[in-house]
Amino acid sequence: MDEKITYDTFFARSFSRSDQKKLGYGAFIGCLLIALSFCLVFMPYSSPQSIRLGTSVPKRMNLVCKSEKRSDYCEINGEDVRIDAKSSTVFIVASSQQSIRDLEDNNTSLLIGPYSRKEDQIAMKSVRKWLVKPVMESNVTPPCSQTHSVPAILFSLGGYSGNNYHDFTDIIIPLYSTARIFNGEVKFAVTNSNPWWINKFRNLVQKLSNYEVIDIDNEENIHCFTSVVVGLKRAPQELSIDPSKSSYSMKDFRQFLRSAYSLNKVRAIKIEDEDDDDDDGKTRPRLLIVARNRTRAFRNTDEIVGMARNLGYEVRIAEADGNIQRFAEIVNSCDVMMGVHGAGLTNMVFLPENAVLIQVIPFGGVEWPARAAFGEPSKDMNIRYLDYKIKAEESSLIEQYPADHEVFKNPLSISKQGWLTFKAVYLDKQDVNLDTNRFKITLLKALELLHQ
Repeated sequence: MDEKITYDTFFARSFSRSDQKKLGYGAFIGCLLIALSFCLVFMPYSSPQSIRLGTSVPKRMNLVCKSEKRSDYCEINGEDVRIDAKSSTVFIVASSQQSIRDLEDNNTSLLIGPYSRKEDQIAMKSVRKWLVKPVMESNVTPPCSQTHSVPAILFSLGGYSGNNYHDFTDIIIPLYSTARIFNGEVKFAVTNSNPWWINKFRNLVQKLSNYEVIDIDNEENIHCFTSVVVGLKRAPQELSIDPSKSSYSMKDFRQFLRSAYSLNKVRAIKIEDEDDDDDDGKTRPRLLIVARNRTRAFRNTDEIVGMARNLGYEVRIAEADGNIQRFAEIVNSCDVMMGVHGAGLTNMVFLPENAVLIQVIPFGGVEWPARAAFGEPSKDMNIRYLDYKIKAEESSLIEQYPADHEVFKNPLSISKQGWLTFKAVYLDKQDVNLDTNRFKITLLKALELLHQ
């Protein structure tokens, strides 16, 4: 691939500090003007959306491929791009003598799994790989069966899709970061497609693309485009967008969600001090308890509800399901959301600004992944975060293992046995019986935050 230059270092490479002194002020300006003229004549056109100050651009070729921590992707612009599902190949055909010279310099094929968790070998096993292959003659590629007038994004619904957390952090947020700039004028070519997934997130898919999804794996046709993005752009952190590498932020994404699902509540309630003295007629802060029925369930929900109501909360209990619209409306109507660590907490993305998320962390060595999954992302969402780490006596594990077992004495030794063993013990076999007297302090802290 071509050597890349950046606008903020281009001229620094052309003139050293000593050269600038020798040339003098007038000569230096003259050289700058010559260099600028050269750039205007010989650099390929790119839209303001695709080139920004400080970003890396190719000298001539409109093919940029990047390997980042969580994803690999290629952006192909202004070329003859042909997607052939039979061979799992994205052909880039030279369109001019200049492109032929570019391809001769960059004649390297790249294999990309278009799913945003490339470091996870288990996830990537179910992701179809696509070869991005430059070619110098159209007669060595299959002819176009269907030509499209808008760009395409090719991405996978393999990996951990179907798990709500991974649906958002691995697919939806990266898809938003990649597709939003096209303002709907882009087609989605989906590999490892899942009709159930497309239907579940139809509001978001239709908000990002004005066109029907192409199930590319089942296409006999050769689909041709002038611009294609293979893979999705993803921030290294979970549930995040890196604004230094994107035109958008998590604030923009959450506003996009409110628009897609017609969510009316923008900001959480702000409790006024005078409200504390008069219970009659005041609006109570609404607490949502995210229920779980299979594992990591609350065993004393009624006791938690009674304590929360005594503190002044209006309480609602709900479990996340496949009806995103319904649950998004419930979450958005609340000021505080609490639940045990798990995919259900991903619905924090629907909370209003300045709301409070309380993550109940199960017993065991779960603190770091729990906080990385939900605590750190809450900052960019403008959500206040609290967590509550349960003690051994609040865990159902005390019914399964003796008090002197390694499960209690040394969770690290369990984690060394591998992720599946760790998950089976601390995530799959553990329920929670909250000490409401101890947890009361956390709910009071949430009320304090709603005063601010």
